[in-house]
Amino acid sequence: MTNNEIKKNIHWVGAVDWNIRDFHGYSVYKGTTYNAFLIMDEKIALVDTVKKTSYSDLLHHIHQLTDPEKIDYLIVNHVEMDHSGCIPEIIELIKPEKVFCSAMGKKTLLSHFHREDWPLEVVKSGQTISLGKKTVHFLETPMLHWPDSMFSYIPEDRLLISSDAFGQHWATSERFDDQVDNAELMAHATKYFANILLLFSPLIQKLLAKVQELNLDIDMIAPDHGLIWRKSPGQIIEAYDKWSRQEASAKAVIIYDSMWHSTTKMAKAILNGLVKEGISTKLMNLKVNHRSDIMTEVLGAKAVIFGSPTLNNGILPSLADIMTYMKGLKPSG
Repeated sequence: MTNNEIKKNIHWVGAVDWNIRDFHGYSVYKGTTYNAFLIMDEKIALVDTVKKTSYSDLLHHIHQLTDPEKIDYLIVNHVEMDHSGCIPEIIELIKPEKVFCSAMGKKTLLSHFHREDWPLEVVKSGQTISLGKKTVHFLETPMLHWPDSMFSYIPEDRLLISSDAFGQHWATSERFDDQVDNAELMAHATKYFANILLLFSPLIQKLLAKVQELNLDIDMIAPDHGLIWRKSPGQIIEAYDKWSRQEASAKAVIIYDSMWHSTTKMAKAILNGLVKEGISTKLMNLKVNHRSDIMTEVLGAKAVIFGSPTLNNGILPSLADIMTYMKGLKPSG
């Protein structure tokens, strides 16, 4: 088995974006990946595509396995442009028999690309398709994190292809969780959840309950970004359960900005007082900390303290920025 063969006859054919540093306002200091998967069976299926700028990488990886024109099906788990940007080119090239997507996926594809001639076929939770020896089961996951989102599950391989859930933004040459440092992997996964999925915590709790109800046998989770969970898929499922419960720990985060250091002095005084009481505390100056890194620290915090000098009878714009960002993600605890 090669590094890109994640299960027998199932291959990673995605792209690594080494240079991206901003992902619609979210800092990605170590790049990201756009994961796509090719299932080689009696019917060949491509699951998801990549960002348009990475189309050549997708084609390169497919060509190493087969002639792209031999692909029978395209499965679209998620229509956001980092996973669907090159769909027009792919459909034009492979001319698939069918393109499987959710009802909202069909609506969004038509809205994006205006191609009524595409062979779009809507699938719902519980529906399956046979590829030959392998089958694909579909599970709709609306608002995780777009209305169109869904999972694809291959029971013969105990493989869950999880779209934008369970991912991380981390560009690596490695494909699996057991090939990288676990602490760094979980740090990236935490940041991903805190900035992308935290808002949808109640839905995640319902999804995890549904997965348990369906009794899915999962020994690998392949998200659309980052490393594939081969060694410990249970670790990330347990983490999502914990994070989405938003159970706060004895931790405080002090977020501040300062003009002439007076607010800095007050922030440090509060820090010292909290630490003296045995409370784990983070001091985060907005001049040197990105909003997405701050949000990662806010996840699970019992107290969040803001500090700003007065500017034009109000707070500094940097404080308004982080407070607006945080309000949208709805942390609780």
